[in-house]
Amino acid sequence: MPAKIRLQRKGKRGQPFYHIVIADGRAPQEGRFIERIGTYNPLTKPAEIDLNFDKAIDWMQKGAQPTDTVKAILSYKGVLYKFHLLQGVKKGAMTPEQAEEKFQAWYKEKQAKIVSKIRENELKTKDTKKEQAAYEVTLNEAKAAAVAKKLAKVAEAEAAARKEVIAEMQAKAEIEAEAAAKMKATAHATEEIVAEPKEEVVAEAKEEVAAESEPAPQEPETPAEEPKQE
Repeated sequence: MPAKIRLQRKGKRGQPFYHIVIADGRAPQEGRFIERIGTYNPLTKPAEIDLNFDKAIDWMQKGAQPTDTVKAILSYKGVLYKFHLLQGVKKGAMTPEQAEEKFQAWYKEKQAKIVSKIRENELKTKDTKKEQAAYEVTLNEAKAAAVAKKLAKVAEAEAAARKEVIAEMQAKAEIEAEAAAKMKATAHATEEIVAEPKEEVVAEAKEEVAAESEPAPQEPETPAEEPKQE
């Protein structure tokens, strides 16, 4: 069975990182390998690929078969296109110089696309950051408005409670003032009622004293009877 060019998983859980290795097709996926020719990090944008181009071409010419994922990686890096051009050279369809010229033209175009993609991702990242910042500002404003509304309701409730307390105090004061006025009026009426008999008693006493101070009327003396004449 020919050798395979495949990925060997490394990295922590949730943070995959791969080695690109040459392994025996009968060996387990995470088993021994013949040679490591590169690394692949799918978490970056674009994905970071570090590949030994010449060794990849050499193993392809030896008949090593890439897996589907590795095939996509080799196509992205131009290994498959260079291998195709070299096959054309072997068949006499072109000279090595022509093959190299075609590959360099493809490589320049590919690099331009990669740079454009990187810039596009950077712009998207900036736009995303701006959108995120704008969203955070809007969210903060909404939170501030909600807090202000809540505080306004609390202040309104406190003001209503104060008004109610003041109204109760005023009503209580009015009731107390009315009660005090009634008590005062009652006391004044009582004083008048009590004062009237005193004046009458004093007047009667004065009359009694005056009556006692006047001399009692004397009864007229009865004239003595004259002796009868015989």
